[in-house]
Amino acid sequence: MSGKYYEELEPGMVFKHVVTRTVTDVDNILFTALAHNDQPLHLDDEFSKNTLHGTRVVNSLWTLSFIGGISVRDTTLGTTLGNLGYEEIRFPNPVRIGDTLRGETHIVSRRESRKHPNAGVVIFKHYGYNQRDEVVVTAVRAGLMLKKSGAIRSQD
Repeated sequence: MSGKYYEELEPGMVFKHVVTRTVTDVDNILFTALAHNDQPLHLDDEFSKNTLHGTRVVNSLWTLSFIGGISVRDTTLGTTLGNLGYEEIRFPNPVRIGDTLRGETHIVSRRESRKHPNAGVVIFKHYGYNQRDEVVVTAVRAGLMLKKSGAIRSQD
């Protein structure tokens, strides 16, 4: 388990995630199809030529999912009790096929849970960047994180 417990997630911490990914056409098409999102901006080269982007752009929810997903190993793997919600999601620059993405997560704040004595609420801010260091996504997320004292430990 590589996730951090509530007590280990201090406000001000920054995690620079080592997983990066060059976005492929297959990534975009599969995610778009699985989501039943038939927006031609993601699927149709001819349609997209006449948009403000001039080319197809990657489904923004794939971008959000990727940046959130690569944060798990460093922050919440095995130590989260669940997501409580996302807010302030922004896509300031489009992602295109062939862009290489990287991400980082900042710990914004934390507080004791009012309902769960074995957990606390941590506010994460995720940032996604392309190969030009342009921000392509930001998202603030609340997670219910297990406390060390609340963890169930296996018997040796």
